[in-house]
Amino acid sequence: MKKGFLVKFLTLVAGLIFSFTAFADTFEGVGKGYGGDIVVEAEISNNKLTAVKVKEDSESDFAKIVIQQIIEKVIAAQSVKVDDVAGATATSKGIKRAISNAIKKSGATLTQNEQASAVKAKSAETDVVVIGGGGAGITAAIAAHEKGAKVILLEKTALLGGNTNYATGGINAAGTKIQKAAGIEDSPELFMQDTIKGGKNLNNKELVKVMTENSSEIIDWLVERGVDITEVTFSGGQSVKRIHRPTGGVAVGPVVVSGLSKVLEKEKIDIRTSDKAIEIIKKDNKVVGVKVSGKDGEYTITAKAVIVATGGFGANSQMVTKYNPALKGFGTTNNPAIVGEGIEMVEKVGGDLVDMKEIQTHPTVVHKKPYMITESVRGEGAILVNRDAKRFINELETRDVVSKAVLEQKEGSAFILFNQEIREKLKAADGYVKKGYAVEGTLDEIAKQLGLDAKTLKETVSKYNEAVKAKVDKEFNKKVFARELLGEKFYAIEISPAVHHTMGGVRINTNAEVLAKNGKAIRGLYAAGEVTGGVHGANRIGGNAMTDITVYGKIAGENAATYSKSVK
Repeated sequence: MKKGFLVKFLTLVAGLIFSFTAFADTFEGVGKGYGGDIVVEAEISNNKLTAVKVKEDSESDFAKIVIQQIIEKVIAAQSVKVDDVAGATATSKGIKRAISNAIKKSGATLTQNEQASAVKAKSAETDVVVIGGGGAGITAAIAAHEKGAKVILLEKTALLGGNTNYATGGINAAGTKIQKAAGIEDSPELFMQDTIKGGKNLNNKELVKVMTENSSEIIDWLVERGVDITEVTFSGGQSVKRIHRPTGGVAVGPVVVSGLSKVLEKEKIDIRTSDKAIEIIKKDNKVVGVKVSGKDGEYTITAKAVIVATGGFGANSQMVTKYNPALKGFGTTNNPAIVGEGIEMVEKVGGDLVDMKEIQTHPTVVHKKPYMITESVRGEGAILVNRDAKRFINELETRDVVSKAVLEQKEGSAFILFNQEIREKLKAADGYVKKGYAVEGTLDEIAKQLGLDAKTLKETVSKYNEAVKAKVDKEFNKKVFARELLGEKFYAIEISPAVHHTMGGVRINTNAEVLAKNGKAIRGLYAAGEVTGGVHGANRIGGNAMTDITVYGKIAGENAATYSKSVK
């Protein structure tokens, strides 16, 4: 064999070997996320992770964004040792676990890339900057954009939604097309009366009036932008069926965030996640921008108007205790990022605060865990029973009243009891069962699992069913009844109150302008959502937060855009 031919042959063989070794194989991995199993297919070549494809998952729409963010981080780092996305820890860990399992199957050894690309942050200029990417901030950004303003939306975490991602019940609105189609008579005036009564007459009546009068319009606005709101039912503190929710009782917050996020994407609005506003800049007695600490360093955004929509302070235990010492040691239902820095930034530029001690606890939170059981479960007919297996309160009383009643029971907790019909009617209830929060079975079986007297529990349910049929609750004066609790299959979840909503915050007027201590508006500064105070008074009615954040988010966005056009 000639030497030249041998060389060519060996070169060809080597090339083929390289080609085969360079060919990427795929390996499947599974990890448990928030909604269930996440199944991925990882592509690995020469001990390097080159791609990850999600084959199956049950995460919500907003959490799917988290999945893609984690995948990008893991591929860039060539390691699953990357930070979780705040507010979506279960999803973050689930996707990382799935990728990790796929890598283990491959037998590959990845070399971690520890070199971070140094990108220098650049200053920016815009008409309107919105601080906070929750429901109020997203609404404000869209509204300002639709008014012709150039908008930058800042969100300090890697995930849009904030506390709105945790909202489960619905949106209160009066005189809507959905109510009229269902034959429900309602009015903004009655809605206002219920809100002020629930707020113990501490509410700013002008703010409430604007919210209730605009509530029907905001439902239309959301629906026109692709948000699914098709049903209406009862909620605590309401005179009529007024809380609007997605089809099948799906949690409202993720649906709103998902729907409006698609609008942000379609309109190509400048969204900057993982970029945190650290200071509002004020010059010549007007607000002119913000300082930002971002993933690429600190920079400044010059803006003609600033909208603060950073949420309340329900996850800041020190701040909660500062304003209401009685709540020391309470758990919280809030997103961990909701710590009140927006309130502090507004204070530093002279903004006034209102009702700061008014902090609401939600009565039905999984005992010793931060998982809220939506008020809609009680709205659909669930009852509350104590360790004596007896009812102790009108389940549809306002949240403060129900919370106080639960705390007065033995061990400071109680049980929410519902049947198979409610589980099938309400997807949220179905989700609680699937997540393992509930015990289930016949009433006898549930009583045994919870250590209750079975005979008393059955008598309690029977007595309640008689009240439903008669439409008269002689024990607790309940006036609204969704259904009897019938059938053989029941569910019970131990619940107790936790810090849920901070009614106090930045003082605003009906234009969503931030007010100084002298009562005058601070030029160029707006606020909307839970960062503000005054709307809810001493107690927020369930379903009113979503109304508040969307109505005033829209008002803030439109007015900030209009103001920006007048500034030279």
